[in-house]
Amino acid sequence: MGKRPHVVIIGAGFGGVAAAKKLAKKNVDVTIIDRTNYHLFQPLLYQVSTSVLSTDDISYPIRAMFRDYKNVELFMAKAQEIDGKRKVVITNHGEVAYDYLIVAAGATNNFFGMENVEKYAYGMKSIPEALHIRNHVLHMFERANKQIDNEEVRRKMLTFICVGGGPTGVEEAGAIAELVAIQRKEYPNLNFDEVSIKLIEGTDKVLPMMPPKLIKHTIDVLESKGVEVMLNTQVADCDADGLYLKDGRYIPSRTVIWAAGVKANKVASTIGTECDRAGRVVVEPTLQVPGYPEIFAIGDNAHFMTESGRPLATVAPVAMQEAWCAVENILSLINGSSSLKKFEYVDHGAMATIGRCQAVVNWGCLKIGGFVAWVIWMFLHLLRLEGAHADITVGTKWFWNFVSGTRLGRIITNIKLEDEDENMDAAKA
Repeated sequence: MGKRPHVVIIGAGFGGVAAAKKLAKKNVDVTIIDRTNYHLFQPLLYQVSTSVLSTDDISYPIRAMFRDYKNVELFMAKAQEIDGKRKVVITNHGEVAYDYLIVAAGATNNFFGMENVEKYAYGMKSIPEALHIRNHVLHMFERANKQIDNEEVRRKMLTFICVGGGPTGVEEAGAIAELVAIQRKEYPNLNFDEVSIKLIEGTDKVLPMMPPKLIKHTIDVLESKGVEVMLNTQVADCDADGLYLKDGRYIPSRTVIWAAGVKANKVASTIGTECDRAGRVVVEPTLQVPGYPEIFAIGDNAHFMTESGRPLATVAPVAMQEAWCAVENILSLINGSSSLKKFEYVDHGAMATIGRCQAVVNWGCLKIGGFVAWVIWMFLHLLRLEGAHADITVGTKWFWNFVSGTRLGRIITNIKLEDEDENMDAAKA
């Protein structure tokens, strides 16, 4: 028997995992290259950052996912460059050769060239970033509680800004507002009238994929939770003590959470073909990279132009459908066929949660907001989580949060342990 075709997948996000699952049952060898050993359910990162869920609730080990498929292997490394001429992926742990390559390396925060914003704002695209936000926000309450005689400093610490009116920004702002409501019960010395939560959006509306009725519902719910929604407001700069706006205003704050844009992982641009401003590879209708018929780009790494003249959004359903199409075309190439499938995206609608018991759903004729939309949102997210453990634990935590409103995940985990280490050494002596 000859050597089986080797398909390499860069990234274990929604697109990469969807492709690997399709290939796991085929007569090919599959290698997933990822810098972590887990698949991350990114839509729920905001719940880690606001103490609703734990990291293992929204992540699943890649090797456990494919333990029953001996043809799928994980190569844990950072993909640095793609050499299309030699057909190798260059990583920080050596080179990986491929016969066919799927570039699904995901995205990073896009700060649009604003160096100070990148330096001082908090991104939320990974577990470490979400934990950083959780620790920081909880620290702000503890530190403000010590500023007995300095209202200016207290207000700065208790002002939380979310930049970006898409699903991530809306969900984060709503979740912080509910976290504040819980903190109110446990900090009797703090004046919670000094707390300010702001959602800043550069255009004239939040959640642009929603109809006007649901956009208004979203804003009404956020405002009822105490969130100030600032539309048509652009960011100019940032420092350690606040945010500068293009209209000249300055908002003092120690917490600026950035959800205003993403750009493709830079490994996609190393192929050497045309990329858009966000670093996404401009692909052919078959999702192939021009000049490299054995390379396919999907998800956050693909600029796929629609008939409307706009590229597809960088969301999970797009990545998964592109993955299925790319796999189908790779199998056709392996079988010697020159007739490849052109990708056609089927839009199943959009949804976003605004907090406990509140969400918006836009599916064809179904355009609703409120409790029923929230139940639908929860059910579908549970279906998409990996493994029964995640379904049970996340479902239980959501139910308990619904019943009691408590968040037991308010744990500060980045405390330095030098003092404890010294005490332990003294005890051993």
